[in-house]
Amino acid sequence: MLPKPVAQLAPNSADFERLPQVKPTGFREYDARWLFPEEINLMGLNAVGLGVATLFAERKVPKRIVVGHDYRWYSAAVKQALMTGLLAGGCEVFDIGLALSPMAYFAQFDLDVEGVAMVTASHNDNGWTGIKMGLSRPLTFGPDEMSRLKEIVLSGKFTESGNGRYHFVADMFERYKADLTAREKLTRPLKVVAACGNGTAGAFAPDVLAAVGCEVIPLHADLDHSFPNHNPNPEDLAMLNAVAAKVKETGADVGLAFDGDGDRCGVVDNEGHEIFADKVGVMLARDISARHKGAKFVADVKSTGLFMTDPVLNANGATTTYWKTGHSYIKRFSHETKSLVGFEKSGHFFFNPPLGRGYDDGIIAALAVCDMLARNPDESMADLRAALPTTFQSPTMSPHCNDETKYGVVDKIVAHYQGVADRGEMIAGQAVRELITVNGVRVVLEDGTWGLVRASSNKPELVVVVESPTSEANMKAIFADLDGQIATHPEVGAYNQKI
Repeated sequence: MLPKPVAQLAPNSADFERLPQVKPTGFREYDARWLFPEEINLMGLNAVGLGVATLFAERKVPKRIVVGHDYRWYSAAVKQALMTGLLAGGCEVFDIGLALSPMAYFAQFDLDVEGVAMVTASHNDNGWTGIKMGLSRPLTFGPDEMSRLKEIVLSGKFTESGNGRYHFVADMFERYKADLTAREKLTRPLKVVAACGNGTAGAFAPDVLAAVGCEVIPLHADLDHSFPNHNPNPEDLAMLNAVAAKVKETGADVGLAFDGDGDRCGVVDNEGHEIFADKVGVMLARDISARHKGAKFVADVKSTGLFMTDPVLNANGATTTYWKTGHSYIKRFSHETKSLVGFEKSGHFFFNPPLGRGYDDGIIAALAVCDMLARNPDESMADLRAALPTTFQSPTMSPHCNDETKYGVVDKIVAHYQGVADRGEMIAGQAVRELITVNGVRVVLEDGTWGLVRASSNKPELVVVVESPTSEANMKAIFADLDGQIATHPEVGAYNQKI
């Protein structure tokens, strides 16, 4: 029987080699992230695998699970340790090898397997590892499953079994590619920059784009787990600026930027302008709602207000509901509400039937952008961007705040703004029109200017976003109010960037 995990062990010690270490804060709202090996060791990953097997048994789900790993120097070892625990817990494991997260989700359907455990830290810095898990395709774990898994693992109350089985699936990329390319080739010739940040997508995304008829210009598509240029994060301006420079250098029609595990896509237009993913979502929603009248969409609370106010979407009868940020939340909510697409500002897009299977896939999002351009042969990506109503919008800003304190800080900030609204006080010179509190607080002012503060679900950070449909001054004014409130909490540290 595996010993009960402990929260911290001294590295380079006998106990580190003979006891499982699992830091409790690694169990996040909807997936798991740890620094490896500081916060979890290989035996700790054995414990997580046993915990997943135990949870499947509790939920009466067949213990059949797809497992893959991203391209980091330690990810294969992490996966092997996780699989040891899964096998000890009686799981039938389908190992698809090096993979993108959406490839693992696709494998659940293709192999008719219930579960998934994808080893990836996505776009996080080197040193991080993580697991995206699910037991009911196309959904991934939410807070209920993660809380119960945490209880099982930290208590050491595992259900072991001798019935584990292992299969290696060598051709999953070929199957995945065949599924994505079983369609007509693009009717418009497109020159596309495919930027991968030296992450896992480099092994897959350029190949798929070429197969549908794109002229592909790879950028940092060679796999290098040291990420020598920048992290593979399409929400990070360092990556978007690199894509913009390549687009202008080559005269490409569009730049497409993929994150570390390929479930997100960022976009740069033909003039080299970075387009935040929520604005890309509005453009795609325009295109989709023109062909699916009365379409229902979901957008996360970080996303632009244009989903509610855009005249084209309104003329097409489209409706949008704002929901909690997080790939698991948007995936589940769009699935439950039978929305056509769920959009996240971070670049997770969820295409539900008949457009997709409901999981987030950066390559499917990239193909949707290419199809939109093909359906508008006389317009460039810059033309489509310029056709949107103007808003003044910040990037996603992320001041540091420890995992142990970030939710408490956000609770206090929510309470502050609730009090301001209840008392009828002004913010940034305007009355408060609405507070959206499904995930932190989104403060909406009378002219539609809004600002959001929430706790990051997978990093020790807060998340701050602001936007105004009327002026840059109003955008900066609401940011100043939010920033002033955040500054009253000494637990919050430096921003990654500010407006």
